[in-house]
Amino acid sequence: MKKFTLALAALGLGLLLALPSFAFGPREGRGPGGAYGNPDSPMMGYGCARGLDRLNLTDEQKTRIEALELAHQKEVRPIREKMFDKSVELRRLWLEADPDRNKINAKQKEVRILRDQLEDKRTAFRLEVNKVLTAEQKEKLAAYGWGRKAGFGPRGGTRGPGGGFGPGMCY
Repeated sequence: MKKFTLALAALGLGLLLALPSFAFGPREGRGPGGAYGNPDSPMMGYGCARGLDRLNLTDEQKTRIEALELAHQKEVRPIREKMFDKSVELRRLWLEADPDRNKINAKQKEVRILRDQLEDKRTAFRLEVNKVLTAEQKEKLAAYGWGRKAGFGPRGGTRGPGGGFGPGMCY
């Protein structure tokens, strides 16, 4: 009887200690706050990650930027899908018993070409968004560090544990 009471008390204590971890509820998608895959997230919309949400945009500006963003997403989706497929193929090449250097180099080159295409599309998108903004908004945006990558340090690279998005593509 004493062992049963002790086991029941240990189980109750374990549940009591685990209870706060359930208080936050599930998070959709990846990233802080579940912004990916959650259209209702405050991180989604007309460029929260880029600082556009802090510029006091007019309704017309919001509409134009959202249209630009939607067009940009439709334009880059096939490139992202190709890049993902090529990355999977590259991973499979590396996992072979005897990896072929030439095949790996060729596949890496294909991934780099797609990454460059994405970067060109991103630059064109940002230039179009820039045309929508007033001079004052452009100054504020520059102060927020628009275009810098997330993270620490001058190049935006993250260091140490925490807040990562796990393995996979960032595009």
